[in-house]
Amino acid sequence: MKEEKGIFIPWDDKYAIGMSVVDEQHKELLNLANALYDTCREGSTAANDAFRKAASSIVEYVREHFSVEEELMDRFNYPEALAHKEEHKTFVIQFLEEVKAFEEGKPFVVHAFVRFLKDWILKHIAITDKRMGNFFNKHGHAP
Repeated sequence: MKEEKGIFIPWDDKYAIGMSVVDEQHKELLNLANALYDTCREGSTAANDAFRKAASSIVEYVREHFSVEEELMDRFNYPEALAHKEEHKTFVIQFLEEVKAFEEGKPFVVHAFVRFLKDWILKHIAITDKRMGNFFNKHGHAP
């Protein structure tokens, strides 16, 4: 993992799916994940509070972002919508379970948590969201 502030998950144009509204939201999601990573590395009581705030920001933003994607899928009858939505649901549940474990003082491995976050986001964008973007672009629905 890179130790410079804010670049744990750098944006790369290869993550772009060709839907500007979604691409911009993905960039913001990476910014929030980078902020969460920064708070995790601090390891103090203040960092614990910052972690809670950063985690909460991610949850709120993810729900908003997933809402946008899911509304587009419904509007344009995306054939893989059900599986895509299930991935979203599974992520939110797992993320919230990790945050709950942290808040309850259970053993919490910061690097494992942020690695999960990074891996899930990048895999989801690179595979699932790319398929969605290809469908929307092919059918002229890319907002």
